This record gives sequence, C-alpha cells and structure tokens, in this order.
Amino acid sequence: MVSSSFSPLLSANFTVCGNPNNLHAIIPSGCNKKHTHFSESSLSSSSSLSFQRVIHKAVVPLAASATVLLSPVPAKAGFLSGFSGIESVPGPELPQIEFLNRFNEENQKKYAEFDARFKESSLLKKLLEKSKENKEKNRQEIENKYCLRGAEWGVGDCSAEGMSPEERENFISMLKQKAGVNE
Repeated sequence: MVSSSFSPLLSANFTVCGNPNNLHAIIPSGCNKKHTHFSESSLSSSSSLSFQRVIHKAVVPLAASATVLLSPVPAKAGFLSGFSGIESVPGPELPQIEFLNRFNEENQKKYAEFDARFKESSLLKKLLEKSKENKEKNRQEIENKYCLRGAEWGVGDCSAEGMSPEERENFISMLKQKAGVNE
C-alpha cells in the first residue's frame, strides 16, 4: 500500500520525541531521543494509517484551497443571496396625529406662497437682469483681452500679420483702449 517513491524514507532513522500522534505538540528540551529504524515490513500495517493522516492533514486542504482559488465559477453569497434585505420590509404603520398633519399642510401652503412671491419680486428680477448684463460684459472683456493677445503675437482672428508696422501699432493701441489696458 506504500508507494515505491517513499522507499528511501522507509529505511531511514527517525528521532521520536513526545507523542508521535500530536504533530503540533511542543517538544520538551529534556526529551529522550530514541533512534528507531523503520523498515517497510514494520510500516506496512501502521504506515497506511499514518500516510492517510498525512494526506488528510496536508494534501486535502491544499487541494481544496487551490480548487477555490483557481475555480472560474464565481462565489455565491450563500442561502441569503436572493434575500432582498430588511430595508425592503415595510415598517409598522405609525399613528397619525391630526394636529401635526394640519400643521404640516399649513406650513407647505405658506412655503409655496413665499416661493411664488419671491419669484415675482422686483428684487429678484433686478438681480437676474444684472446677472445677465454682467455675463455679457464679462464675455466681451475676455474676448477683447484674447483679441489683443492674438494681435500682439500675430495669431488668431485678430492677427495683424498682413498690416504695415504703423497700422499694426494703431490696431493694437485701439484694442488696448477697448480692453481697458494701459501701458
């Protein structure tokens, strides 16, 4: 029953300390060392049990771990994987208090009225108009600044490449005045 690949191990001397059945026991320092010679004939009956224990303790967990890690099948969440969770269960119906319901409805009406009044207010209309004007003014200022830069560098829509040096200087000074840049 013992494989021939283990035959070099069968004729070796082993030192036995403590209980050989408990492989994880701490061996005391004053252990009586007993040299034992194992032969194939003495191991034939007990080696099959020991060999099976070694297989169960070493090879089976390793094979199971490798199977789990290398398996292409995704892991499942278990028997609760289809359970939607406690959040989907509706809670108990709370008692309705008439006073609080009326108070909530009155507040909702007040807020709706305040919102409507604010949307129609002259202050909001002034602020929105001013915002639109500022947006257009800021857009024009940025456009003028980039046009001046393009003219100075000789690139873009405002390039002064085809102009004479005198026309170029007049054009750039006009763009500076328009952009509000003073030298």
